[in-house]
Amino acid sequence: MTSLGTASAAPGEIDTGRLPVGETRDGARAGLPVCVVNGAETGKTLYVQAASDGDELNGVGVVRELVPRLDPADLAGTILLVGIVNIHAFQVAEHRNPIDDTKLNRAYPGDEHGTSSERIAAATFEVVQRADLALDLHQGSTSRMIHETRVRCGPRHHLHGECLDLARTFDCGHVLDQKGPDGQLARAAPDEGVPTIDPELGGAVGLDPESVRTGVEGVENVLAAYGFLDGETERRKQTRATGFEQYGAPAGGLVDFTVELGDRVERGDRLFRVTDVFGGVKAETTADVDGVFWRTRRLPQVATGEYVCSVGTDVDTV
Repeated sequence: MTSLGTASAAPGEIDTGRLPVGETRDGARAGLPVCVVNGAETGKTLYVQAASDGDELNGVGVVRELVPRLDPADLAGTILLVGIVNIHAFQVAEHRNPIDDTKLNRAYPGDEHGTSSERIAAATFEVVQRADLALDLHQGSTSRMIHETRVRCGPRHHLHGECLDLARTFDCGHVLDQKGPDGQLARAAPDEGVPTIDPELGGAVGLDPESVRTGVEGVENVLAAYGFLDGETERRKQTRATGFEQYGAPAGGLVDFTVELGDRVERGDRLFRVTDVFGGVKAETTADVDGVFWRTRRLPQVATGEYVCSVGTDVDTV
């Protein structure tokens, strides 16, 4: 019998339940939706979580599509899933936990006696430590972004190679291989011996079907490659960046991009221009470095100095 919160499943069974994380402001119990998929055969344990940022819904869509496709009779090992981590932010469609105004994916490994976000991080981190590998499903918030997988432990970490292999197996086509900020799950979990990656499934308001499909395929790639399911997965060559160059608006107005997400750009290539409402060009911005056009703001209107886009830099193939 394998349990996660109130969910318990014997070999060959699936069960859902809640993982307690305290109480809400009206005194009601707060719990994260969880699922245990316990394979008929013994094997590794995979941990999957979504929505540690409350407005990043594509990972929730992946969990919703993935679980009905799983048959524990065909599975070797166990999958532990937390469908919504930042439950307070999810309920109000915000990025940060509104209870303590915290970005939850900066709170790991957490503190069971701490703030709301620290308690949620501690509860989920305990589950992560039961796993052999972990997937923390994200997206580029509500901005526009390519599909990519992030390796956040840093190139000198003793599990860097295993995390990079996991990212290549998930196979979004692009990898950001850059040490993450303190408190990220994909940085904290490798310190406890659990290879962990942070798939960034595009960027959208609500659910994007293409991004959800990419995420489901990524998890299924991992399940096949690590022996949970029969089958093979082919690791394609992927584009890796180890840095970012961000660009702000040199003037206020409306942004007009001149390259597409995923395009290779060279130093001096025009990235965007800013116009007034009558179409008059006020400013143009060109790339400072070679790289890949990685991310853009969603709305066209900008003030001077406001974030516009990012280019992935120091690019190679892995």
